[in-house]
Amino acid sequence: MSRIGKLPISIPSGVTVNVQADNLVKVTGPLGSLTQQVDPEIQVKVEDGIIHVIRPTEQKRHRALHGLYRSLIHNMVIGVSTGYEIKQELVGVGYKATVEGQVLEVHLGFSHPFILQLPPEVKVEAVTERRANPIITLKSIDKQLIGQVAAKIRSLRPPEPYKGKGVKFVGEELRRKSGKAAGS
Repeated sequence: MSRIGKLPISIPSGVTVNVQADNLVKVTGPLGSLTQQVDPEIQVKVEDGIIHVIRPTEQKRHRALHGLYRSLIHNMVIGVSTGYEIKQELVGVGYKATVEGQVLEVHLGFSHPFILQLPPEVKVEAVTERRANPIITLKSIDKQLIGQVAAKIRSLRPPEPYKGKGVKFVGEELRRKSGKAAGS
């Protein structure tokens, strides 16, 4: 039995879960609503405020889908009830970020700024304080989408191991290397 798939998902107050005939799971909560199409062979049951994901056989494919869909539904329930937030820090001299609507403009030490048009489901905020690194805050109800946007921003300038310059997640520990003086 899948360790992840067999875990029940409790539904918090204010969240409703509907499973339609074509195995379309719709989760609605105070922050919005999300839908997920589930494989027809996987069964989703909602009873007494708890969601159970059931697989038909022990085939490798069914075992894989069992844990996958349980995790996706769990992420949807958390997203519509509390939401997700990712904070990224720009480490480097002259690095800055500005936001206008859904457009994020990031200066990362190149000759040109990067201009990113973010999806409407992701709310972005950029804070720059004196003598502190700029912080980009992303908020959304969709865990997959917010992770994809954060990965795209990080890929513009990943943190390098010598000085630690680049885009990093707040609280992330970087593996640092010593410079050429360590060779002797």
